[in-house]
Amino acid sequence: LSEGSQRLLKSPRKPQRKVPKNPYKVLDAPELQDDFYLDLVDWSSQNMLSVGLHTCVYLWSACNSQVVKLCDLATDGDSVTSVQWADKGDLLAVGTNKGITQIWDVHAQKRNDLRELTGHSSRIGCLAWNTDLVCSGSRDRVIIQRDIRQPAQYAERRLNAHRQEVCGLKWSPDRQYLASGGNDNQVLVWSLRRNDPCQVYTEHNAAVKALAWSPHHHGLLVSGGGTADRC
Repeated sequence: LSEGSQRLLKSPRKPQRKVPKNPYKVLDAPELQDDFYLDLVDWSSQNMLSVGLHTCVYLWSACNSQVVKLCDLATDGDSVTSVQWADKGDLLAVGTNKGITQIWDVHAQKRNDLRELTGHSSRIGCLAWNTDLVCSGSRDRVIIQRDIRQPAQYAERRLNAHRQEVCGLKWSPDRQYLASGGNDNQVLVWSLRRNDPCQVYTEHNAAVKALAWSPHHHGLLVSGGGTADRC
């Protein structure tokens, strides 16, 4: 045996990992909408959970179990359809039923009105951050990419290729590619440098919402479809 193999055989065996069968914490979530196309729960890099409950967004801290109501859209006659944390965990994007993306500073617990982003004609079911870029996918079949540092009229990039509602969005680990899944059963991959998809996958037989890039293998993307897929 080689020297490396001998060291491996002599190294202590790692204990078998035990996955708990019961949750250690259960949170009440009244009015949580049972809708496949909405994305109403997201966990931040600062260990805070955001939950969209009808017209409100609540924050729960895993550090101290404190619950805070961040916003209530009832006064605007709107409701929450998606939430997504920025990479640093300081900003939260909230997508609404009217097709508006709101950017909230969670530490100040207020919305910057310059960061209320319009452009969609229907609900926003998915959001994805790439540093200062935020992408929104809507029932209107459009993906809008915006740089929140720039004035709204200069910062917009529209991606049009899905034939039905956009259900899922996910940036690659190198932040160069955006994967999108749609109710048209397609997975599209977009480059930062192009306005048309660089890859189109049509193997699914149902809406594609679940998307995940491998952090270990460059360019490896996993996608999951609805019940008609059975995969």
